[in-house]
Amino acid sequence: MNLAALLTSAGINIAVCVVLFLLYSILRKQPSNVNVYFGRMLTISKRRSDLFNLERFVPSASWLVKAWRTKEEDFLTVGGLDSVVFIRMLIFSLRIFSIAAVICVFIVLPVNYHGQTKDHPGIHDESLEVFTILNVHEGSKWLWTHCLALYIITTSACILLYFEYNHVTRLRLAYIIGSSSNPSHFTIVVRAIPWSPEGSYSDSVRKFFTKYHASSYLSHQMVYRSGKVQKLMTDAGKMCKILKDVSVEQSHRPDLFHCGMSGGATDSFKILTNDSESVKGKSSLIDNSLGGRKKVCAAAFVFFKTRCAALVTSKVLHSSNPMHWVTDMAPEPNDVYWSNLWIPYGQLWIRKLATLLATIAFMLVFLIPVTFVQGMTALKSLEKKFPALKGLLKKNYVSQVITGYLPSVVLIVAFYIVPPVMMLFSTVEGWISRSQRKKSACFKVLYFTIWNVFFVNVFTGSVISQLSVFSSVKDIPAQLANAIPAQAKFFMTYVLSSGWASLACELMQIYPLLCNYFRRFILRKGRYNDSLSFPYHTEIPRVLLFGFIGFTCSILVPLILPFLLVYFVLAYFIYRNQILNVYIAEYESGGQYWPMIHNTVIISLVIMQIIALGVFGLRKSPIASGFTIPLLIFTILFNEYCRQQFHPLFKNQVAEILIDMDQKDEEAGRMEEVYQQLHTAYCQSPLTPDVSCSFGCSTRIEGDINPDPENVKPPGEEPSQTNPSWNVTFDGEADRK
Repeated sequence: MNLAALLTSAGINIAVCVVLFLLYSILRKQPSNVNVYFGRMLTISKRRSDLFNLERFVPSASWLVKAWRTKEEDFLTVGGLDSVVFIRMLIFSLRIFSIAAVICVFIVLPVNYHGQTKDHPGIHDESLEVFTILNVHEGSKWLWTHCLALYIITTSACILLYFEYNHVTRLRLAYIIGSSSNPSHFTIVVRAIPWSPEGSYSDSVRKFFTKYHASSYLSHQMVYRSGKVQKLMTDAGKMCKILKDVSVEQSHRPDLFHCGMSGGATDSFKILTNDSESVKGKSSLIDNSLGGRKKVCAAAFVFFKTRCAALVTSKVLHSSNPMHWVTDMAPEPNDVYWSNLWIPYGQLWIRKLATLLATIAFMLVFLIPVTFVQGMTALKSLEKKFPALKGLLKKNYVSQVITGYLPSVVLIVAFYIVPPVMMLFSTVEGWISRSQRKKSACFKVLYFTIWNVFFVNVFTGSVISQLSVFSSVKDIPAQLANAIPAQAKFFMTYVLSSGWASLACELMQIYPLLCNYFRRFILRKGRYNDSLSFPYHTEIPRVLLFGFIGFTCSILVPLILPFLLVYFVLAYFIYRNQILNVYIAEYESGGQYWPMIHNTVIISLVIMQIIALGVFGLRKSPIASGFTIPLLIFTILFNEYCRQQFHPLFKNQVAEILIDMDQKDEEAGRMEEVYQQLHTAYCQSPLTPDVSCSFGCSTRIEGDINPDPENVKPPGEEPSQTNPSWNVTFDGEADRK
């Protein structure tokens, strides 16, 4: 592949991005698309129609200015700490690859280009190998520039990582302190409750915690497997969403339940007070609809009087049998994944082993499209396999498109099935919170993409395809060290197509946009109004993959760094815009993604140094190889320091902070108010937050707390909205009140 083919790929992607950016700046101003491009704002404000304006059809860059000016505090309010962690990852990538691009493009790239004395043809006919370290003479004294660049990049990355880790840690501590009324601080999840023939699971929980934690135990709530009650709740939620789409504003009778939207009154649900009659009705409903004990799971939420008591109880071993009375801190109420709470605790290790084997098998099956992609990058192999295309492949522009653009496009299309499959595997594993499930899927997608996009492409393109490698074992290290620079053409085109073009598609929201038009103009059913949460399990692995490619290729293929830098600049603006306008923060993990980001960067640095060590050895530069070893040791020691200094704050709660919060609440007399909120927080209802039908729970202080579909919250008793108030106008702008 020559430079002309690379420029062809770059030109195609630049044209696609420019067209999509212009379309977005126009479509976002249209009233019919406000639900697609301002979905988050519509959940907290009312639409306001404006008069027709020709400016709606003129492209503008106002969204870039707004994304640039928004402060970190606003993102904390809008998207939570997880969104800020994601943005900090982009800021770190921007900073480190700006440094790497300056050093490698202006120092390393000229050394690579003039590494061998020969006549260079026109710049557009140059092979990409001329710009890699493979073009440097063996034993050349100029290899010290690569070693120097390696030191600068590693040192800068470690310094920036330390400051980012420290900043995110402070934000996490501030988040914990700021969530003083968080019910999860007082609550633990108890699983593997042993069955007793003398009573129910609820009686066992009450007796156990009354006996061993009498001074701190408050009450508990059993977990029920899905039955008729929850099916009715799900159907009611779906009906509310349907009515919300087609209803018009009408008056409501105050004594009847309504779904938080316009529509006629209904007597399907009645507001009952929490007296003996409602409790009696609730008990019979649970017994009849849930089938009594058979529907109760061996899991429960247990509430404590103080945060410290809940923390201590969650960390100790409660039985001589470790498989009984297993406890952990409860997720936040909005974060609970109810469908997995009923899974027996003894099945979890089997499920995790099964999903691990399934993930490995899926990675092996995915070798087929990766191998096919590598075959498309070699014209000679294509001509042998498809003789009928021989004449067509000789045309210059056809060969440039096939080798420079199509391989990465085919791989991107194949990768669309990976995140849903990994999310399914993470669900089967049995995680009890949605954030843990998404984080597990994020790990799987990250490892999958790094393995298939980087290592498998290197192996299939430079090792497996060369049968001569196996003729001599001693040649294998040499082939591996030369593999990555040889695959520079694929990595650069992958950054262009999977990076630039995917960001443009993310900005356009193509799938919701098509669904919106299909519903409005084909089905005639109103606007597309599905709320979206930020897809961390797809976007974090994507960004980290490009960072991994950037680190490992920086001194070997410095030509890739300008393309990566453009990608991170675009990502910075586009993702900030999407968090502000499109995605809804349904739950919060408290910044738990940052340790994974930190570890991936460290792994990228270590692999970069190992590859550089091998390349320096093959280039017969013992001095550069010797100086690389201390850098490798320094990186490992730096990671261990960060693991000891910061990681425990992400793994455990801080007792000091929780005790101080308990003391402040007791002094202010807020504990009783917290207890009342606590007992209505973990209501086992499958309704999503965007549906205004809200089912309450029993508020008894002692004993089991069960979901009660008859004890309905009166209209108007909705939780206060913490997000800022916005007016969404059809010209595409959002103004604070």
